[in-house]
Formats: sequence, structure tokens, C-alpha cells
Amino acid sequence: MRIGVIHGPNLHLLGKREPGVYGTLSLSEINERLKTRARTLGVTVETRQSNSEGEIVSWIGEGESWYDGLIINPAAYTHTSIAIRDALLAVSLPTIEVHLSNIHKREAFRQVSYVAPVVLGTISGLGPYGYELAMLALVHHVQKASP
Repeated sequence: MRIGVIHGPNLHLLGKREPGVYGTLSLSEINERLKTRARTLGVTVETRQSNSEGEIVSWIGEGESWYDGLIINPAAYTHTSIAIRDALLAVSLPTIEVHLSNIHKREAFRQVSYVAPVVLGTISGLGPYGYELAMLALVHHVQKASP
């Protein structure tokens, strides 16, 4: 099984950017933890990060030919991107939305997700562990869906 992980804008700054909100791990450390966990599950994980909405939309559109499931942290695009929402609707790819912080405990504008209504589920506020939970859920979902 292959799982794609898409990290949105500013996540390349993790570890430096607002550590009280997002934690002290860097994005590369989060990715390494995720890949280590994936190996224990017999899963292949490919991680990508972009600050470009168009690039993220392209990756989603190409995802069906690469992945069995997708984990996405759209970051700031969560609250603004109809394009990412529409791309997720256009593909038949089980997807879980992840946020390091609890978006529902933050500013009002951060509490709205354009992505949440079109994905399997959302994991928010559990820090880097949220990515691992999303991977476990995707593995379970895909295996359950396979005859």
C-alpha cells in the first residue's frame, strides 16, 4: 500500500515557527517518524511539501495513479482553498485531513475547513501523532474496502 502525504504552506518552517502552537519537531523529523511507523505497517509513504496552491492541486489530481490513500495538511489553505477542495472531490482517493494544532480552539477564521466536508475524516490538535493516526486509519479503511 502506498500513502501520499501532502504538507501545505509554511510547514517547512516547523520547529521554528510558533513552537508553542505547532511543536518543536521539524518537518523532516515528522516525516521520518511517519516513515518509520509506515515500515512497521508494511506501507510505503511519500511526503511532499509546497507553499503553492496550484502545485498541491496538481499533486492531488495525479494522486490516484500514485497512491492508495492520501493524508493532507492543507495548513492555511484549509480555510481558503476551494481549488484544493474541488481537487479532492475530483479524485477517488481516500483522504484524511490532519492539523497539528486544534483548529477549533484557535481564531474564528481558522475554525472553518473547506476540506473537512470532502474527506474521510479530520484529525486536529494531536501534534505530529495525528499523522500516524491518519495513516493507521487509512490502512484500515483501504484494507476494509479491498475484497
